[in-house]
Amino acid sequence: MSSLPEQPSTPWSKAWGLRVPVVNAPMGGVAGGRLAAAVTAAGGLGLIGMGSAGSVAALRRELPFTDSLGGKFGIGLVGWVLEAEPELLDVAIEAGPALITVGFADDCAWVDRIASAGIRTAAQVYNADDARRAEDAGIDVVVARGSEGGGHGAPEMTTLPLLDAVLKAVSVPVLAAGGIGSPASLAAVLATGASGAWLGTRLAACSESLLHDAGRRAMIAADDGGDTVLTSVFDIAMELPWPTRFPARVLRNEFTDRWAGDEDALRTDGEARGSVRAAAESVDLRIAPIDAGQGVGMITTVESARDVVTDMCSGAAELLTGPSPT
Repeated sequence: MSSLPEQPSTPWSKAWGLRVPVVNAPMGGVAGGRLAAAVTAAGGLGLIGMGSAGSVAALRRELPFTDSLGGKFGIGLVGWVLEAEPELLDVAIEAGPALITVGFADDCAWVDRIASAGIRTAAQVYNADDARRAEDAGIDVVVARGSEGGGHGAPEMTTLPLLDAVLKAVSVPVLAAGGIGSPASLAAVLATGASGAWLGTRLAACSESLLHDAGRRAMIAADDGGDTVLTSVFDIAMELPWPTRFPARVLRNEFTDRWAGDEDALRTDGEARGSVRAAAESVDLRIAPIDAGQGVGMITTVESARDVVTDMCSGAAELLTGPSPT
């Protein structure tokens, strides 16, 4: 009889009571309560993501899916969204999660309030200086997010060089993010010294995510990371106040082909900007955006989060330690 697949672990994942060193990225509009619950059930830590469209109502709608987890989940918020709706942080803290992260904020002023509630904190960083500032602010775990990652982020360094730099800079646990879509890439970041992986794109197409079916099909159709592009055109078109430091990595489509590199003209073209809002409502992916990292080529079918996490982790364990005995 074959033994159960071996799963990797790290001192951090053991200390946090996780069977596997995997956290799902809090992808806005994608990482809802069902995905968070599925990732936690698979042995990792599931996060609900409140992105640029995050609201108190949206968070309250997703929280009931985590009721059976005993607080073993997290919540991801966006700094500039919190400024517009401060009650989001109140509701997040009241939910009693294991982790709260606030991304794309000007500073880490939010850390003390969350920590005083007995909740751990995480922060995405893009260079060694970011990591040192986060550690000095009392962050419990930093996420080294490389430029391969989907959605918004600072395209300063790729994942492995960034991970090397951050591991050297801080003593707190470091999770790796950006382009991790296979057992091999998971094994690579764990071998480099990451305490775990912060997975986004690979889980976005899972059956439990909030992504619409057209978005899943678009991800499956993408050949590789070359089908993605870093751009701010959708933020400009939808008049979202994302800091210029943080463009988004999205699937390339007709809109990015036309407007990437021509952002100044887009700002004055009301018809083009309006077309994005209309396309988002009608799910016309020739025009509307789909966030995706350079690991998108690893998505070939719609799977459950449990299967994705289990297969990636057992495959990584085999690469790191050799095949399990049968």
